[in-house]
Amino acid sequence: MQKAIIGKKVGMTQLFDESGRVIPVTVIQAGPCVVTQVRTEERDGYKAVQLGYEDIAERKLSKGERGHLEKAGVGLKKFLKEFTLEGEYKTGDVIKADVFAAGDRVDVTGISKGKGYAGVIKRHGFHRTAASHGGGPVHRHQGSMGSATDSSRVFPGKKMAGHMGNEQVTVLNLDVVKADAELGVIAVRGAVPGSRGGLVYLRNSVKNA
Repeated sequence: MQKAIIGKKVGMTQLFDESGRVIPVTVIQAGPCVVTQVRTEERDGYKAVQLGYEDIAERKLSKGERGHLEKAGVGLKKFLKEFTLEGEYKTGDVIKADVFAAGDRVDVTGISKGKGYAGVIKRHGFHRTAASHGGGPVHRHQGSMGSATDSSRVFPGKKMAGHMGNEQVTVLNLDVVKADAELGVIAVRGAVPGSRGGLVYLRNSVKNA
């Protein structure tokens, strides 16, 4: 069954299994999420469920956003995200952290930490030149951009220095170690993208590796 929820990264800690082994986990404040819209094949051409997460003041939404949420009658929400979910959902349904259980595998999507402007060594793992024999002040520079006469240009996608991080990243196949609906938290094994307080999306793993 396809399941999903929106949450925020709280931070990392550790839990212990029955044999006393340490499990590093990331704690996610998951939900509650409310169904704000249900997409159908007949009306929209595809099936999806739109979830809303975290209350927000009316003055912080545009007129269109307010109208959309007021029509649904579910309150004003800061974040909206569509998921392809199985099962029958209707507007106003609430999804809590217990939608997942210990033993489930999930894919977690978030925005990675921004590193600012970075060179090719830090950003792409390039090697540096030799530090001796007159290398000059270019030990960490990129070097050749390509051939000169043909093709006489730099191809799109060339790995160069630039803005590093602050992009969408998905980590696959993380184990759910614990899910607590009363506290509204999900603990997953390992690290997830983003800084503390960053928005994350959890959904069923697309690969069962």
